[in-house]
Amino acid sequence: MSYLVLARKWRPQTFSDLTGQEHVSRTLQNAIDSGRIAHAFLFTGARGVGKTSSARILAKALNCEQGMSPEPCNVCPACTEITAGTSVDVLEIDGASNTGVDDIRELRENVKYLPSRLRYKIFIIDEVHMLSTNAFNALLKTLEEPPPHVKFIFATTEPHKLPITILSRCQRFDFRRIPLAKVVARLRYIVDREGISISDESLAVVARKGDGSMRDSLSVLDQVLAFCGETVNDDDVVSLLGVVDRRLLLEASAAVLGRDTRSVLGVVARVDEFGYNMRQFCGELIDHFRNLTIMRAVGDAGDLLDLSEAELQSVREQASSALLEDLQRHMTILLRADGELAHSGYPRLVLEMALVRMATLAPLVPVGELLDRLGRIEERGSGVAADARASWRPSPPPEAGVAPVPRPAPSAPAEQRPRPVPAGAEAKPPPSRSDSPVQEPRRTGDEWADFVAFVKGAKPRIGTSLEYGSPLHIAADRLEIGFPENSFALSSLRDGDAQASLKALAERFFSAPMTVALKVLTGEGHAPPNLLEKKRAEDEQRRTGLKRSAESHPAVSSALEVFDGTLAEVAPLGTRGKL
Repeated sequence: MSYLVLARKWRPQTFSDLTGQEHVSRTLQNAIDSGRIAHAFLFTGARGVGKTSSARILAKALNCEQGMSPEPCNVCPACTEITAGTSVDVLEIDGASNTGVDDIRELRENVKYLPSRLRYKIFIIDEVHMLSTNAFNALLKTLEEPPPHVKFIFATTEPHKLPITILSRCQRFDFRRIPLAKVVARLRYIVDREGISISDESLAVVARKGDGSMRDSLSVLDQVLAFCGETVNDDDVVSLLGVVDRRLLLEASAAVLGRDTRSVLGVVARVDEFGYNMRQFCGELIDHFRNLTIMRAVGDAGDLLDLSEAELQSVREQASSALLEDLQRHMTILLRADGELAHSGYPRLVLEMALVRMATLAPLVPVGELLDRLGRIEERGSGVAADARASWRPSPPPEAGVAPVPRPAPSAPAEQRPRPVPAGAEAKPPPSRSDSPVQEPRRTGDEWADFVAFVKGAKPRIGTSLEYGSPLHIAADRLEIGFPENSFALSSLRDGDAQASLKALAERFFSAPMTVALKVLTGEGHAPPNLLEKKRAEDEQRRTGLKRSAESHPAVSSALEVFDGTLAEVAPLGTRGKL
């Protein structure tokens, strides 16, 4: 005899054999018990979930020679003929091959005749959505008011393609995808009676490959048995089906949660060595972390996860040692990596960096713990933390090697200091404001800084260059300025026009004839700091003073102690980044 595949050999023959469709079985059995049997049924759902099998079981239950009952006997001639597909009164029609109006006309002619042997004449139309619009219209009247001896059973995977006029004339039953645990249980029942040795882990891999379809799962099991024989090894199942070994997923998640970057990279190397698709592995890892997240969020989530009992136990153990917030952050990284893998030319690198980022994420501190710490700050500071912002003012910075530059009062007039006139030179009165094209010099006590500010107000480019220079000598008739060797400021000031303008501005500022000398600093001796260096020193001095004042404040010291932190930056309100 030819071999009969498992999907046909173990096809359900009674309503109790249907796996995962208890809502359909109970409704049909109650309808038979109460005599409320509709004239047209529509069975919808994914492939391989029991639609056609349910149609045959219903046909047997209605035509069983033992009498209509919720379960057919499967031994009488009527039941055996329907099971074998040889009954003349139960017609199975392929909707994809009989799509025209002429086929429906022939069906309407057959409807008129009484059944030859059975109680009811039953028409089972599979893939009914393939009928044409005209064929549906031709069937409407017969479907609405068929003879009492006729029952219609339609099956389809795409109910949205059926006209609403057909849907309204049928009792609709939606078949669900079969949960993985129930598929595994059914496969275990079958392999035990077939005398096959296979582990529950391998059956879970087979069921997952079937994707909620019992027929697909049995077809995959047939393929595994053809390869392995009656003793099935777990590694053979994984290599044959090309699925990701769940042990790799558990190792990857354990390494991430344990912050073990070496093990994480080792898992990716093994994934590459086994030849798995990196995006497929990332997708499996997303599903695994989803299971961990749901398990951590809900607790006992066995009814929400499509996992076998052994897999549930592994997920439960891993989820117990992880924080829900961390698992959610891991999911975000994996989802972003999955999008990048779709377009990247370096899939292994993308997956490695995503897993390393997950393994090195800084742990989150729960909000409740932060609030407790803030409460302890308030208690220790006796209310100081509440009004710290209003009462605290930074103390002035301590004196350092560079004295701060005092600022003049805005409205105070600049007092002009008289300069000695060299011998033989004729004293010139200071020019009047109306004759001057530039502003009057301001005197703050720092002669060099005042001179640079004066030049910058008249000639900004020359004044900016002077900020890089050091005042070597300031006398009644001579000004010497030093610059570093190869300085761009020095080369710009040696320009003829720049030198002439600088000399004129110096005479204007000092109110006397002046000689301006530009020199190169050789490193011998000690030159005064230029204005930029003085400003940097003053800024550093201010930061140091602010930090010392902040560290001595009771609210800040309490916060550092409670949060076990360090003071990284201090700035007055509204001045961050300006010091």
